[in-house]
This record gives sequence, C-alpha cells and structure tokens, in this order.
Amino acid sequence: MWIVYMKEMLELLRDRKTFIFTLLLPVVAMPAIFGGFGYLTSTMFKKGEQAQLPYALFGQAHAPALAERFAREKSLRQVSLARQDDIKAAIDDERIKFALVIPAGFEDDLHSHRQVGVVLHYNSAVAVDVTRKRVDAVLEEHNAALREQALQTMRMSKAELRYVLNPVRLEEISTAGTRERMGSAIGGFLPYILLMVCLMAAMYPAIDLGAGEKERGTLETLLLAPIPRTQLVLAKFLVLFSVGLCSALVMVASLGLVLQLFGSRFEGGLGLMARAVGLGEIAMLALMLVPTAAIFAAILLAISIWAKSYKEASGLISPLMMLLIVPIVVAMLPGVELNWFWSMVPLTNVSLAMKEIIKGTMDYRMFATILLSTTVIAGALLAWCRWWFTREEVLFRN
Repeated sequence: MWIVYMKEMLELLRDRKTFIFTLLLPVVAMPAIFGGFGYLTSTMFKKGEQAQLPYALFGQAHAPALAERFAREKSLRQVSLARQDDIKAAIDDERIKFALVIPAGFEDDLHSHRQVGVVLHYNSAVAVDVTRKRVDAVLEEHNAALREQALQTMRMSKAELRYVLNPVRLEEISTAGTRERMGSAIGGFLPYILLMVCLMAAMYPAIDLGAGEKERGTLETLLLAPIPRTQLVLAKFLVLFSVGLCSALVMVASLGLVLQLFGSRFEGGLGLMARAVGLGEIAMLALMLVPTAAIFAAILLAISIWAKSYKEASGLISPLMMLLIVPIVVAMLPGVELNWFWSMVPLTNVSLAMKEIIKGTMDYRMFATILLSTTVIAGALLAWCRWWFTREEVLFRN
C-alpha cells in the first residue's frame, strides 16, 4: 500500500499544477486575503474620514449661519456651480461629492419654530456612505446650537427639551465583545475559503488517480499487482487526503503567521480580534479540517473511479462543487447558529464551528460532537468507496 502511495505522491509532486494548488496558492492567498483586507480596511476608512470633500451650496443667503458652519469645516471645500441643474453632472464627473440646496424662507421657518428641510444631493451607490455621515455630523452640530437657542427662547430646561424630542429613550447594552462581533463577520467567509481550498486541492489529483489511470491504460496493470483492492483504495485515498489536508493546513498556518506578525498593526476591532486569536484557536481550526479532508477525498475518488475518462470526471466533479457549497453557504445565513441540530449537519457544522472558534464562543461539547460525527461520515464514505472500487462494472464501464 505504501509503495503505491509513495509512487502516486511522487507523480503528483512532479506536476506543476498540483504544486501551485497545494502549496503556492494557499501560502500566498491567505496572507494576501487577511493581511490585505486588514490593511485596506484601516487605510480606506482613515482616508474616507480625513479626505477633503468638494461640495456645492445653493441658497446660501437663506441660511448664512449654516453655510458658515460648513465653510469652517477643514475637510470640506466649497465649489461654485452656475445652476442647480448641473449638480448631477458635477457629481458624476466627481467635481463635487455632494450639494446642499437650502430653500427660501429657511431662517423665517426656524424663527417661527417650524421644521425646515435641506436637500442633499449625493451618490449613495457606495458600500460605506462616508459622505452622508460627514454631512449629518455638521447638521447635528447646527441642530445642537439651535436647540440651545430654543432653550433660552422657550425657557425650557434641557430635561424638558429631551422629553419633548424623545419621550422614551432606548439604551442598548450589547453582551457581545469586540472579538465576538468581528469574529461573526470574518468567521462567516473563513470556512468557505478553507473548505474550498481543501476541495480544490484534491480535485485535480483525484481525476488523475481514477479516470486518468483508465485513459492511460495503467489501471489494469495496477489491478494485476499482488496488492489487495482494499490497500489500493487506501493508498489512493491517502494521497488525496494528504494533498487536500496539506493545502488547507498550509493556509491555516499562513493565517496564524499573519495574525502573529501583523495583527498588532491592524486597527480597531479587526486588530483586537487578530490579537485575541491564539495558537489554540488556530490548532482547533486545523483539527476541524482533518475529517473534512477525508470526506472530500472519499467522494472525489469514488467519482473519479466511476468516470470513463478525464473529461467525464471533470464534468461530474464540477456540479459536485456546487452541491458542496450549499451546506457551507447555509452557515452564513442569518439566524443559523451552532446548536445540537446543526452540529449533526455535514459541512454546515464544520463551518459553524469555525465561526464560533474565531468568535471565541465555542462550546467544546459540540466541538467534540462535530469531530465525532464528521469522522464517522468520513469512515462511512471511505467504506463505500472501497466497495465501489471492487465492482467490475464500475471499474470497466467502457
């Protein structure tokens, strides 16, 4: 068995495609994804909050105090536009980021204690709405000044004014820590990346070990060797298991290296979560990948043995990838949390467990249950694959 295993591994290592998908891609991808994501997030938020925004103001004479407040903002720069009809074109051309239109009678309505509106023109088709946030901050300062004036005019105390504006106030106390909140966001797509790398790394070798042997005509020679069928299946299974697990573990190791070396450079909640995830959590992530890699290896080998040719095996494995994505994506849906029911659902349980590990809220009883159930499923699939390999109508469908 081990001779066949070493022979197959040697052939795979000589294949450039296998080397790229198994070692090079995971080593480069994980630091690029997490390191680049952390750096870009911090940089872009800083840039968005500190960048100077050009804006246009119409009806300035109707609200000189408000116009002066916007003019005092160092991060805002007023630009002159000839007509209001030019606002959309100016925003599309990025000559301005937003435009404010103040209606006539603005000051008169305020003096009469009537609410008045200011029209904001801006492009809201952005992921993070920094423009609206900064305009709201300036308007809130102006509203605070107007409320102070109302206190003096109406002879109301601050407590009375708060009651008039908002009789019932909702106070929020979140029981989730910063790591838990950040882990909930990042832990959603981390299992998707790790599991798909584990699957894709074993996909190309699997096609070659089954359908490739048939096309080359070497399967018959291998079956004539004085080696039991069970050992042949185990050898090929271990090759795929080693390749998939090695690829995923390399990516996990690179993730741990990024967190240890560059976690302190990330800012905010992302930096706190990076510093909180230690070697224990990284080891638990790696442990979850062991039975998962075995599941993928058994399924891929069975499909490759069934296929008549390399082309047919590729066509069968492609829809399999779409099918395996579904339980992984289910773990990302809102309302799906790790419990005793989901701990028994294959792949979904692994994805949810990885998410809880990153959040730091893993229930170790469920962790053991998931490991046990996933291992049992992997063993059952391997037994099915071994039985599949002993059937002549499967091996020689041609």
